[in-house]
Amino acid sequence: MSADLAIIVPVFNEQDNVLPMLREVAAALARESRPWELVFVDDGSTDATWTRIAEARREDPRVRGLRHLRNAGQSAAVWTGIQHTTAPLLATLDGDLQNDPAELPRLLALLGEADFICGDRTANRRDSWLRRVSSAIARGARRLALSYDFRDTGCALRVFKREALAGIAGFNGLHRFLPILVAGGGFKTREVPVNHRPRVAGISKYGVWNRAWRGLYDLVGVAWYQRRRLKRVAVEELT
Repeated sequence: MSADLAIIVPVFNEQDNVLPMLREVAAALARESRPWELVFVDDGSTDATWTRIAEARREDPRVRGLRHLRNAGQSAAVWTGIQHTTAPLLATLDGDLQNDPAELPRLLALLGEADFICGDRTANRRDSWLRRVSSAIARGARRLALSYDFRDTGCALRVFKREALAGIAGFNGLHRFLPILVAGGGFKTREVPVNHRPRVAGISKYGVWNRAWRGLYDLVGVAWYQRRRLKRVAVEELT
């Protein structure tokens, strides 16, 4: 049976989080009537992550595993998951278990009101002071350059309709700007407060440079694209 919902989880050296992720997602979606699949995308891990994904698949056949043969980054891993699934509904989670899978049913229920639901961790963020400051700086720059003020575009906890990705191409940095690109394409986007948890296993892959400063660099290209992209227009056909 094909899945109606694909949950995409990019992972890089997250061997200790794969099996707990499966079990938390399965518990969260125990009452979900739609068939779903959990798609781990291993971004060239050098630990036992790929072995753990194979174990997860043996434990639950709804698990799929995709692997990059070299490390390509979080945006590439998310895009690989999107491109290799066909479900009309998509969800994403970070592989570090800081996103709470228990939030998924609540966010899925909101898809009747919007096309793209993204989590907002700002009220309960369990990150270091430095990471919170870098996120605040990036938010101000995005608001200034793009005229959109999302509180937390970096939150990976999202659920959305596949159709909301119309006209969006993959690029390095995509995962940081996806809510803005969706809104810029004319789709209804909504932020909702979500639970955020401290990391309990593995090591963070991000610092100030590859979060705030690289995000500021990406603003140049995204700002140009937002100004020049073709907008959706209503079309009438002669019958």
